Amino acid sequence: MYKRRHDINQFTKTAGQLVIVEIDTVHGSTPREEGAWMLVGRDQIYRTIGGGQLENMAIEKAREILTLGSADPLELQIPLGPHIGQCCGGTVRLKISLLDDLALQVRVGLIQEELTQLPRVLIFGAGHVGNALSEALSLMPVHPVLIDTRETELASSPDGVETCLTAMPEMQVREANPGSAFVILTHDHSLDFLIAIEALSRRDAAYVGMIGSKTKRATFRNWLRRENGSDAGIENLICPIGDPTVKDKRPEVIAALASAEVMTHLHYYTTKRSGSDQQPKLQRISRG
Repeated sequence: MYKRRHDINQFTKTAGQLVIVEIDTVHGSTPREEGAWMLVGRDQIYRTIGGGQLENMAIEKAREILTLGSADPLELQIPLGPHIGQCCGGTVRLKISLLDDLALQVRVGLIQEELTQLPRVLIFGAGHVGNALSEALSLMPVHPVLIDTRETELASSPDGVETCLTAMPEMQVREANPGSAFVILTHDHSLDFLIAIEALSRRDAAYVGMIGSKTKRATFRNWLRRENGSDAGIENLICPIGDPTVKDKRPEVIAALASAEVMTHLHYYTTKRSGSDQQPKLQRISRG
């Protein structure tokens, strides 16, 4: 399995001849939606069409095409029932075909364009939790950026995660794209508060979260009232981040819970902007 899933250029350099597997149509309950696709090489794959026996069958057929060198596309209609060891109940039609150089270039271009459109998650603070969170989010369809004022802390950031060394991290908030998420985890409460007020002043943030406790939230509320004369906007702040009912303060656990929370808010932001009435399952979009 190819580990660095987002890096299509590195994948194509080592994968050799490729077959593309696309979900053409779906009916009923299926693991993935129409248009989902994956690339299959002789010993590597890129992306997924949903896993399980469906994907195993698709990989097997794709590698048969690679072995035979067949240029003829293959279409498969697969009911997802007990006879293939799945219980989704729906039906999937797959298209499987060799990729020539031109088709591969087009696909690479589409992927690169897609990656430029990924929502940014700005993580302020490259300590233990920041590092763990940036690593967890690097596996998600987002673009995490780890930001700190300390060069020594950024030096230990996870491989492949973008970093930003700056003396004024609040400027990164001002310059962020609409729909960005902001996670505040610095070593200094005053700096946390400065970044938080910048993030809350934006009306286009998908998520603003700050590590801490109910006491820290109350302290920030008082700080807002003193500095701004009002605590308006604090209802949009998530503090503490993650799930406070899980009493486990290990950085990796906090990161796992916070990454799920960030992804939920990003999904809610996207559906809200698209006019969907869909509501997030996580009923913690804000804490007043």
